Amino acid sequence: MTGGAWVHLHWLPLGAGGSALVRLSGRTYERVVARRAHRSPRAILHTALEVCLEGQAWTVEVAPVWIGTAPESSSVAQGAVGSRLLGVSRLFRYEVRCWRDGVIPDAAYAVGGPVDVPTDPSRVADLLELVRAVPTPVWGRDELGAGEMWNSNSVVAWLLVGSGHDVMTLRPPTGGRAPGWDAGLRLAPTPPLHEVRV
Repeated sequence: MTGGAWVHLHWLPLGAGGSALVRLSGRTYERVVARRAHRSPRAILHTALEVCLEGQAWTVEVAPVWIGTAPESSSVAQGAVGSRLLGVSRLFRYEVRCWRDGVIPDAAYAVGGPVDVPTDPSRVADLLELVRAVPTPVWGRDELGAGEMWNSNSVVAWLLVGSGHDVMTLRPPTGGRAPGWDAGLRLAPTPPLHEVRV
């Protein structure tokens, strides 16, 4: 952590402390994928960020539009879930949220607690700027050709790489899996935003 700037990454069990529907659908998905891969099911994890810049804390997360108590102003982007046709309904839309002094509802369930991501004020500022430029393809599909579905993990990985953070050591905790993470890594802006400005 440098000069009042920090980034915390949370690995969160899918549906922990929240929607039973999200938890059930995640477990069903993982059972199917594990069976096809001839392996045991693993815990599905999703990610969220807490960041601080100049003494101001921000929460960056992705969630269904209809879940949570975040203020309406925190929604910086929305996308469809499952298909663009379904996305006309609030029930099938997700949103990217960025809110000052925000709360990650399931932070208490983070596996291993928050992970400190090495950073500096410039990279945190770039991350907060990039939130409003993050892609919003259909959740659960590979519309962008990354070889993996797009979801909250994709958004977090995209933001970290695009703002110049080193993600090489950031991997899900033992026994967990974060589908979509690699899609975000592959599709992140290159070079990172701070290098573009130089």
